[in-house]
Amino acid sequence: MQLQLQAIIDALGGELHGDGRLTIEGLASLEAASPRQLSFLSNPRYQQQLGSTQAACVIVAPQFRDAAASRGACIVAADPYLYFAKVTQLWRKAQVVVPGPAIHPSAVIDPDAVIDPTARIGPLCVVERGARIGAHTVLKSRVSVGEHCVIGDRCILHPGVVIGADGFGFAPNAGAWEKIEQLAAVTIGNDVEIGANTCIDRGALQDTVIEDGVKLDNLIQIGHNVRIGKHTAMAGCAAVAGSATIGAHCTIGGRAGILGHLTIVDNVHISATSLVTRSILKPGHYTGVFPLDDNATWEKNAASLKQLYKMRERLKALEKAHDGAPVNKSEQ
Repeated sequence: MQLQLQAIIDALGGELHGDGRLTIEGLASLEAASPRQLSFLSNPRYQQQLGSTQAACVIVAPQFRDAAASRGACIVAADPYLYFAKVTQLWRKAQVVVPGPAIHPSAVIDPDAVIDPTARIGPLCVVERGARIGAHTVLKSRVSVGEHCVIGDRCILHPGVVIGADGFGFAPNAGAWEKIEQLAAVTIGNDVEIGANTCIDRGALQDTVIEDGVKLDNLIQIGHNVRIGKHTAMAGCAAVAGSATIGAHCTIGGRAGILGHLTIVDNVHISATSLVTRSILKPGHYTGVFPLDDNATWEKNAASLKQLYKMRERLKALEKAHDGAPVNKSEQ
């Protein structure tokens, strides 16, 4: 497929330097782009690639206008990364796709489920009794939506997503476990995207809630009764234990873990692989990762860390003894 630069400008705006009739045949990174492809520069650390790229046109911020224009065509935008994201959407819409059936013949839909006529249900999906799927929502292959779960409008659920599996609830009983029935469901807002093989458990007594605009990567576990606020994004393999509340506009790095019954306020950013063991009540960037080192040094540091409490108590005792000792005039 092809798009002329002027068609991109007409659709998305921006400041074009170069021939609007130039035809673009694909999108690529600066390093890999061919002379018929469009690329972008959003991170200044890669600006040296601007001079060497073969791209037909590059999307740049205003500070790189002159450098980009000196090498060829460019589009100047306030936020090149956001502009490139919109170009990918434009590219997708321009592709000729022959639509299949709205509901694939292999999908299993309970008669009591409610599917909006504009929704699309992929191969081998299961939608159970009382579930509701909103307008223009897409379920890719092998998605399971449990009974009475609700998915809003314009959502995308990638292959293998499970919505409404039982939450992990068991009561100890004489050395065994007694199941706590999970009686609530999952409520998902509008414009939510959920990555492949992510699982969102149903609530025990109140629904697990995923608010509008949330973006979840692949292989994420969301426990029962969790609430995730609007436009929060979580990277792959993150896990949230039951009854945790995460605010709006947060970011959770890959493989991060959040313990149950904690509260994280709006605009909190958690680094990858961090473990959140306490509530976070102030916006900001938080990290909790033991530093990587060669194994021998790491073992020594870990052993020292185990003695940290004893060392603290010894230091307090020494400080107390010093405070009560006579003052040496030579120290004055």
